[in-house]
Amino acid sequence: MISFKALSILLTYPSADLQAAIPEIRQALLKEGLLGPRRMAALEPLLRVLSEKDIYDLQEDYVLLFDRSRSLSLCLFEHLHGESRDRGGAMVSLLETYREAGFDLTGAELPDHLPVLLEYLSTQALAEAQSILSDAGPILVALADRLTRRESHYAAVLEALVALAEAPADSAEALVLLAEAVDNPEDLEALDAVWNEAMVTFGPDPNAGCPISRDILAKMDIPAHAAAATR
Repeated sequence: MISFKALSILLTYPSADLQAAIPEIRQALLKEGLLGPRRMAALEPLLRVLSEKDIYDLQEDYVLLFDRSRSLSLCLFEHLHGESRDRGGAMVSLLETYREAGFDLTGAELPDHLPVLLEYLSTQALAEAQSILSDAGPILVALADRLTRRESHYAAVLEALVALAEAPADSAEALVLLAEAVDNPEDLEALDAVWNEAMVTFGPDPNAGCPISRDILAKMDIPAHAAAATR
């Protein structure tokens, strides 16, 4: 599904190539029609900004949002248990899933990076892609809400993904994530404190993290999900 690939590209670090590709991305989304007129209209401000704004300003905005704000990280498993050892195991499983499907990573991004997951989903049938995406639904809901409150044009991409995943905003998992404090990327002292307090577990701890976080992670165990789907 080309729409997943297009949304993946829109969430990547801005470049001159991305700016030049905006008309093609817009056309691809319109042609496939997966998002529908309302979602396309919501995406238009982002498409326009990405194509017209100075590239250095775009890159600064992107870093401020997604790299310096932990609560807006596009690395999905980070929202479940930060930098703990469990995240590494989950990423290894995800990477194995990619490879089993003939999809290998060539860049520096981690397997749980949302643009990487979306690119993988673009190689799958729509029903399977939506099913996998729904497992990340609570995280997508939280990201969409946080970006909306920041008045970021990127919110339209996350809202489109929430719609594709059919993720309810009032699920128990989503409510827990929505209740978490949102960091300010311009408050460098507070950001340092957050990173210094990140828990690292040396050795497996099946009881680490809150139960709701573990439940979300279990749902995102794609190898088990894929195996069940093929039975």
